[in-house]
Amino acid sequence: MPVSATDVRELRELTGAGMLDCKKALDEAGGDLEKAKLILRKKGIDVAAKRAERSTAEGLVISYIHHNNRLGVLLEINCESDFVARTDDFRELAQKIARQVAGANPLYITPEEIPEGHTEDPKAVCLLLQPYIQDESVTTGDLITEAISKTGENLPMTREVLR
Repeated sequence: MPVSATDVRELRELTGAGMLDCKKALDEAGGDLEKAKLILRKKGIDVAAKRAERSTAEGLVISYIHHNNRLGVLLEINCESDFVARTDDFRELAQKIARQVAGANPLYITPEEIPEGHTEDPKAVCLLLQPYIQDESVTTGDLITEAISKTGENLPMTREVLR
């Protein structure tokens, strides 16, 4: 069954993936939009894993001050090129992560940072495993993986500078 251009455009608007990737995913999913989104997400995870070892010397430090001025976050997020660091999408991702840090108060970025004998649930204390505060169907790590698949660059969360 041929995939229509309307379906490809709709999937692209939902995911931000490239047109060709959307068409291939829809072909593989037999035209099913939800299955195609899962295929693209899986592909994004694979791309992120391949890029994890690449050097990230660019990025930005961003601040978030909560509306009551009693809570603030200073966050560093890196990328491979200054071109990506200057994009609105990258800044928006950084703002989302900073709001997540402010709202969910993670103690660690990754599960590997948890000290041995720690008893709390890693999903509650690790930034990358926490459900995203504005859409609990995805994790903060999923947001980063999605951004990696869009930008084609490694985007490691290196540190939370100040909370």
